[in-house]
Amino acid sequence: MSAPRFTRPVHPWTPPLDNRQLTTVLNRLRAWTAFDGCAMLDDVAAVLDDVPPPETDTAQLAERLRGHLARLVTIAAASEAEQDTAAAQLVLRARTLHADSHPCGRQAVITHLRRLGWTANELHDRLVAIRCLKEAA
Repeated sequence: MSAPRFTRPVHPWTPPLDNRQLTTVLNRLRAWTAFDGCAMLDDVAAVLDDVPPPETDTAQLAERLRGHLARLVTIAAASEAEQDTAAAQLVLRARTLHADSHPCGRQAVITHLRRLGWTANELHDRLVAIRCLKEAA
C-alpha cells in the first residue's frame, strides 16, 4: 500500500523579505535600545531642578529628553494608550515638542528643556497609571 500522491502543483516558498529588507531589519534591531525609566527620571530631575543645568549640557539633555519622549510615544502607540484621553493629549504634546527646534537664548532653552521634562514625566506617569508601562524606581 503506497501513500496517496498529490497532483496539485506546489509553488516554491519565497521569503517575505528580500536581502535588503532583512538587512534593514537587522540594523534596526542592532540599533535598538530599551527604554530606561531611571535614566529618563535622572534627566527630568536635571532639567526641573531649582538650579538650571549648565549651558554646556543643555543640547545633550534636550536630545536625551527627545529620545525619551520618542520611546514613550512609541510605547503609547504600541499599547493603544491613545484611547485614553489624557494619554492622547500628552502624546500630542510630546510629538509637538519633539519636532520643535532647539531655541536660541539661555532662558528659551531652559524653558524648552523644562517643557520636555514635564511632558516626559507626565506621559511616563500616565502610561504607568493605565498599565502600559512599569513604574521606574
